[in-house]
Amino acid sequence: MNLIMLMARHGYAWTFWFLLAEAMGLPFPAAVALVAAGAAVAAHALWGPYVLVAAITALILGDSAQFWLGRFMGWALLGFLCRVSINPETCILRSAESFYRRGKVTLVIAKFIPGVNTMAAPLAGSMKMRFWQFLRLESSGASLYVLAYLAIGYVSRDFLAAILNGFHAASRAMEIVVIAALGVYAIYRIRQYHKNRIYSIVPRVQVEELARRLASQDADRVQIVDVRSHGYYDAGAARIKNSIRIEPNNLENEIKNLPKDKDIYLYCT
Repeated sequence: MNLIMLMARHGYAWTFWFLLAEAMGLPFPAAVALVAAGAAVAAHALWGPYVLVAAITALILGDSAQFWLGRFMGWALLGFLCRVSINPETCILRSAESFYRRGKVTLVIAKFIPGVNTMAAPLAGSMKMRFWQFLRLESSGASLYVLAYLAIGYVSRDFLAAILNGFHAASRAMEIVVIAALGVYAIYRIRQYHKNRIYSIVPRVQVEELARRLASQDADRVQIVDVRSHGYYDAGAARIKNSIRIEPNNLENEIKNLPKDKDIYLYCT
């Protein structure tokens, strides 16, 4: 049974559930599903408007759920999503940096940026963005994403068919390639896990302990640093007395300006 026949039987449901799963942060190949759906539309196995409705509805539902989870769970959810992402080390910073550089338009292009696509909706929720504003931008981004990949599948139908025919002709070899690829990916994830284990244990200090040190004769060896990302720019936001501010989205340059002869205490959102 070829891909077009499968899409003709289950295409609307597959498209909906694959995109909903990706929008909820699960590692599903939504773009591949959209390309396959586009090829099925070109072959008249699926009706384009139904595919559009299924795909855009799935993305809006999934991202809206992520938005409200981000609103109520904040950094706990963001931290979890980053731990299961491909690159936990830069996950949150890359997403926050995109918001600061591009503003709310990030929601329109987020689906095309690996890492940011999963983080954009909960990050918007944690930033207290108005839901109707989020929904307007999210709808635009979801529509753009769906149309782009459906169009790729639509215009490349013959190319995809040739690839699939090649897969069928060399099915045994393809099985070996797929198994090898899965093995390489598993090894990569294990290495990433071990590399990032250090970040799961963050040294912390109680406020009372730091206050006692600031009141002691050792206070001149202490530097408090504000590394809040969002929240720092809220109206009425204030810093701890005698702390300095560094921009967490520009750490490479900011770290060079930190004192080398002091113990540095960080506080964030």
